[in-house]
Amino acid sequence: VKIQYIKLFSDHLAVSEREEGLPKITVFHLPEVEEPLINLEGGKSVQFIDPVYSVDLSVSQFSSTILRFSYSSLRMPNSVYDYDMNTGESVLKKIETVLGGFDASNYVTKRKWATASDGTEIPISIVYQKNLVKLDGSDPMLLYGYGSYEICIDPDFEASRLSLLDRGFIFAIAHIRGGGEMGRQWYENGKFLKKKNTFTDFISCAEYLIEQKYCSKEKLCIEGRSAGGLLIGAVLNMRPD
Repeated sequence: VKIQYIKLFSDHLAVSEREEGLPKITVFHLPEVEEPLINLEGGKSVQFIDPVYSVDLSVSQFSSTILRFSYSSLRMPNSVYDYDMNTGESVLKKIETVLGGFDASNYVTKRKWATASDGTEIPISIVYQKNLVKLDGSDPMLLYGYGSYEICIDPDFEASRLSLLDRGFIFAIAHIRGGGEMGRQWYENGKFLKKKNTFTDFISCAEYLIEQKYCSKEKLCIEGRSAGGLLIGAVLNMRPD
């Protein structure tokens, strides 16, 4: 578990963490004033509606029992929730409008794990339009990767991606080493003399998706930008097939 930051309230402590590559919010009830704080136990984890998602703590009042956070996923537009730290209930306050008859229930998000060449498990985030794909190896796929500078590529919402999904594409993110999704060591194992892990992780993710019939090698497209361009150049030369 990687602790990213904390938010202190008069009666609660909210901790933003990252566990198994996904962001997580845990809320602890603090003891009364003048009572010693020996340890923190019994924290409540905020529950989210998708298996892969992006979440960030927002500005909240110190004296409040309400924790506000922003949430999105590969299928859910940017949303704002108020979480009652006493009852554990989340209330949707605002959601970004998406034009064109968008219905989030038409899309499926999944989390899968590919095994790298050295045995390391690599997380993959996936989304597709459930009424269009066959999952028999005949579907086209766009696989995205970055894997540099300890940057986390969280699976958030992009309205422009819908045009691709509504044409029957599957979209996936390979959370490869060099990024920060799985902690500091994940980054350390994907830079300098270990940079090759970034490339072989991406190849392993592509092989897994083909084996599981999310696509075929003939219908696999790959994308990376900036430092991800180095990734794409490397894997194209390492595995042109």
